[in-house]
Amino acid sequence: MIKNYIKTAFRSLKKNKGFTAINVLGLALGLATCLLIVFYVFDEWSYDSYNVKADRIYRVNNDIKFAGNTKSYATVAAIAASAMKNSFPEVQETVRFLDRGGFNVKKDGQNIYEEHMINADPTIFAVFTLPMLNGDPATALKEPHSVVITESTAKKYFNRTNVVGQVLTFNDTAFYKVTGVIKDIPAQSHFNFDFFISMSTLPESRANNWLFGNNFNTYLLLKPGADPSQLEAKFPAFIRKNASGQLRQVLNLTFDKLEKSGSYFRFNLTPLKQIHLQSNRIAELGINGNLQYVYIFSAIAILILLLACVNFINLSTARSANRAREVGVRKVLGSSRGYLIAQFLSESIMVTLIATLIAVFAAWALLPVFNHMSGKALAITSHSLTWLIPVLFVVIVLVGGIAGSYPAFFLSGFQPVDVLKGKIAGGFKGGRLRNFLVVFQFSISIFLIIGTLVIYNQLKYIQSKDVGFNRDQVLVVRNARFLRGQAQTFKQEVKQLPGVKNATLSTYLPTALARQGTILFKDPIQKQSLSTQEWDVDEDYLNTLGMKLASGRNFSTQMPTDSSAIIINQTAANLLGFTNPLNQNLYEGNYKYHIIGVVKDFNFESLRNNVTPLVLTLTPNIGKVAIRVNSADIPALITQIGDKWKQLTPGHPFTYTFMDEDFNVIYNTEQRIGKIFIVFTSLAIIIACLGLFGLAAYAAEQRTKEIGIRKVLGADVTVIVAMLSTDFIKLVGIAILIASPLAWYAMQQWLQNFAYRVNLHWWLIASAGIAAILIAFVTVSFQAIKAAVANPVNSLRSE
Repeated sequence: MIKNYIKTAFRSLKKNKGFTAINVLGLALGLATCLLIVFYVFDEWSYDSYNVKADRIYRVNNDIKFAGNTKSYATVAAIAASAMKNSFPEVQETVRFLDRGGFNVKKDGQNIYEEHMINADPTIFAVFTLPMLNGDPATALKEPHSVVITESTAKKYFNRTNVVGQVLTFNDTAFYKVTGVIKDIPAQSHFNFDFFISMSTLPESRANNWLFGNNFNTYLLLKPGADPSQLEAKFPAFIRKNASGQLRQVLNLTFDKLEKSGSYFRFNLTPLKQIHLQSNRIAELGINGNLQYVYIFSAIAILILLLACVNFINLSTARSANRAREVGVRKVLGSSRGYLIAQFLSESIMVTLIATLIAVFAAWALLPVFNHMSGKALAITSHSLTWLIPVLFVVIVLVGGIAGSYPAFFLSGFQPVDVLKGKIAGGFKGGRLRNFLVVFQFSISIFLIIGTLVIYNQLKYIQSKDVGFNRDQVLVVRNARFLRGQAQTFKQEVKQLPGVKNATLSTYLPTALARQGTILFKDPIQKQSLSTQEWDVDEDYLNTLGMKLASGRNFSTQMPTDSSAIIINQTAANLLGFTNPLNQNLYEGNYKYHIIGVVKDFNFESLRNNVTPLVLTLTPNIGKVAIRVNSADIPALITQIGDKWKQLTPGHPFTYTFMDEDFNVIYNTEQRIGKIFIVFTSLAIIIACLGLFGLAAYAAEQRTKEIGIRKVLGADVTVIVAMLSTDFIKLVGIAILIASPLAWYAMQQWLQNFAYRVNLHWWLIASAGIAAILIAFVTVSFQAIKAAVANPVNSLRSE
């Protein structure tokens, strides 16, 4: 019996090749897209799940509001970890990380710059699941100048993994003993380092300071059954007990006065598994994802799958009316209703099965392209197949069953005498269900079109907005600290090169993310304070980066008093309440600064945030070298700069970036999301158009004789095309009215993530609506014109 169902279904599908192809293609495209998104979403949700104790690991965060400046840090003071372990019985173990940047590592006489380095406590292996291939995890990081490396790093430097006892040379002067080799950390980890250096190497790891130097990423392993919310409730009293003395000594404040002024120092916990998707704090250990985008992609996957299913259902119900006579004949010949239901369902499930198989192979083939767009390394593995196969089986049964349910249960109930007398006729205009589904399809498509336009405009706005400095054609030399005493020489020699306009040395550039802060006071008795960032710069900083002064002057090496001078930004001036900031004093401990200039606000953080206070000091520093170039032959100029570097720092690799690239890195997530959104929107439109194309063909087929009569009576092609297109254009118009306010609201919510954002204009909604109408008209008109130019003799010869 089943064999007969399959054989009959195959014949029926083969008879209607065009509609079968549209059904299979639309459904396969929707399923393939949905599968890609599902892989992405599963990957995002799986971060840090490899840790056996993941459910008991929490990171300690620090929220600070002081002097009108609010900051959320993923770090706390060095002393917090030991104090918490001694104070709270719920805490089983703690571990700290301190990211101090990368080092040069010697290999075969050459230095290789390694970025993925971090200092860690020896308890790291008791908290996180980092299987050790060689070495003792209990003692591996106890001694100063010891290092644990990953398996791939061991092979890179020693061509083997059994390297415990070997020595690595950092920055030509520091020697570190390899005390362990661990397996490579999974990609689904919120931190991913190749070198773990013993924390005891650093004197600052033993600092007894609660208010400053909050640079340590600190994790707690709670005991089984411990309640993290109850632990968090103890933090306010814990901070008061430990930090009150320093608060009074440094800031001349008590906690009561601090909180009365609206300021605070607060600790809180973030569960390990939530860090990747739900944490966006200062000093994160890696680039985290965004839960909002996971939800958006999940919604898009559902919408695209619905589009594909609606296509399938719509075309199946449309074609089913043509099979009413077939049902009547079958029933006269003795077919039962159960047999007819099984027959229709088998056809539907067969189409779904074919489309699903095509979708799986398509998703597998497109995975490398999707990985490139999303920055992922997704793969179909044996583990993924354990959940993929059952899910696909459910999809086949569910989609096939729903799509085939209308013809199966509705048509099988017809009385043969009514069908064969022609009392039951199917036409396009009577299909309320089909009209509803077309409106539903294009509502989704228009929603996605509007969303794509908004995201594109916001990304374009970010890249073109005047951020207060000129980031174009600025070469940033990395690892400038290796210049040591040769930094000024390097700067001056580079400035002499043809094609170099200027150069500067500084601690920070406006595209970097990790920075230090300080507290300045408006008066010596410390009554009014300012929480601000403090950057050490030279006299060429403002000119090199194209920053403008609102008032006052720039630093000058010709003025000895500038050693105690500062330049503040407009935000700092406003928060301090100075009517005229010039020549006013600010105090940092016992040190007095005088203000010589006010620089116009520039965005040195993400455009998601407003500009915060900033002060610049004239202090020699070799953290960063920025070079403004103006040359027709940039590669040749870079080679010349590299030669100067090699002359002054032989053995250290010359590495560089461009400032505009560093700026765009901050928005990598949005840029990737934008590209993926555009692709998915295009696919959604294609799927909707496939369904509309099929329905237009069906509508034209249903009205073949009407078209023939109209042509005989003198109707031209334009009239017939308009007649066939009007019904569909009306449905698209309804879809515009439904989708526009929903998309407007959704994108307004998305734009709230940015302090600087585009406005939603009416013309953007209108553009999306016009685009949808044009797409629908082009799709329908192809079939309409085909029907309009057909010879009426062919359609009327039987009359």
